[in-house]
Amino acid sequence: MNKEKANREALDKRESAPYRVRLPGFISDKEVGLGDVIKRATYAVGIKPCGGCARRAAALNRWMVFSGKR
Repeated sequence: MNKEKANREALDKRESAPYRVRLPGFISDKEVGLGDVIKRATYAVGIKPCGGCARRAAALNRWMVFSGKR
């Protein structure tokens, strides 16, 4: 039981906050993840999502976030 708790705590420490990139003139104050940006761009081009696209988008969203806020 203690070993499981220690493993979870170690995993939580490795999980870092996403990189935040502020873009001047960003249309919305809402934060948008990198995975969502790529998903929208590929959809606009006509690429259909595959089974791994949702997992990939979620991982990219955890890695980098764009915002217009200061």
